[in-house]
Amino acid sequence: MILPPAVVGLLGGGQLGRYFTLSARTMGYRVWVLDPDPQSPAGSVADRHLCAEFEDPEALRELAANASVVTCEFENVPAASAEWLAAHALLRPDPRALAVAQDRIEEKRFLEQADVAVAPWLPIENPDAAREVSPEWSFPAILKTARLGYDGKGQVSVRTASDVAPAFRALGEVPCVLEQRVDLEREISVVLARDTEGRSRAFPVSENVHRDGILHLSRVPARIDEDLRTQAEAIAQHVAERLDYCGVLAVEFFVTSEGNLLVNEIAPRPHNSGHYTLDAVSVSQFEQQVRAVCGLALAPAELTAPVAMLNLLGELWPEGRSMPDFSNVLNHGRVRLHLYGKPLPRPGRKMGHINVLGAPGEGEASQPVRLAETLWNALRSQAGLEGP
Repeated sequence: MILPPAVVGLLGGGQLGRYFTLSARTMGYRVWVLDPDPQSPAGSVADRHLCAEFEDPEALRELAANASVVTCEFENVPAASAEWLAAHALLRPDPRALAVAQDRIEEKRFLEQADVAVAPWLPIENPDAAREVSPEWSFPAILKTARLGYDGKGQVSVRTASDVAPAFRALGEVPCVLEQRVDLEREISVVLARDTEGRSRAFPVSENVHRDGILHLSRVPARIDEDLRTQAEAIAQHVAERLDYCGVLAVEFFVTSEGNLLVNEIAPRPHNSGHYTLDAVSVSQFEQQVRAVCGLALAPAELTAPVAMLNLLGELWPEGRSMPDFSNVLNHGRVRLHLYGKPLPRPGRKMGHINVLGAPGEGEASQPVRLAETLWNALRSQAGLEGP
């Protein structure tokens, strides 16, 4: 076990890292954050902020020399940096998990080799492959960049084979995956923690709604039956085992109209859809990450109340004002406001979230969802935004 007051290193300084840092410091650990942003949300609450690029040799050496364990808050850690840290420090999760998750082609190949179902797909790695897609292939589809695309970025919808080459050019002719659109009933995710001994605990399954490719709202419990919940948790655990994973892992699923589960993608870190755990579960995903990477016992992850988590994006910030008026939000005793400390709002940027809690024992989250949407519409109106 790695015990307080040991230094825990963190690669990445965003909001996920901020909550990890706060959890670790609450438990008595010291946290060093490596992130190039001088205003990073995690760096501002860390014991030390190494404000440097992730490839910076001096920063990597300093982190390795001082941290008892290093973990990540995002998957796109440069491969050379991850490999160097794994050779000179204790890195959890290891570079293989990061390599799989940061490249959609590698991720889909890994999942298929692990006998995990995914939507039909093709690798599109060069202009010839883009031109040679058969008209008989499974259209409509989405062309996605293999690397760095997130929150709807790096994606183009394609309806026919003739659309693929122009879409590939529009995405910069970088390696991509062509993924069939599936007939969706809903989207869900499983966030779990796996420890150094291979033991895992899953958080309650979240049902997720996206707008413009960005997570808008998560509701827990998800509206799925017990068999599907058990299947989703088993698949997530299987993925973690095949990666020999240590830490917190998120697995996102499509639930098809036929009731089948397809893995959409995996994230080797805490996840936006797990933010509800901060207020509605007996342990948060961030404390569980600390526990997993430090070799501590994993805590029971029990839902204490139904909950709706609503993302607060930058367009809700009224022009010319540093902050929306959150008085309506804070006027509800079962609503928890979380802001990330980001100084510059912009459309699509995640600035915070709210968790709307139902009464313990209610069993489902319809009432929290209705209140979350009411509050969201009021904030949109306040910001002068029109329409739903």
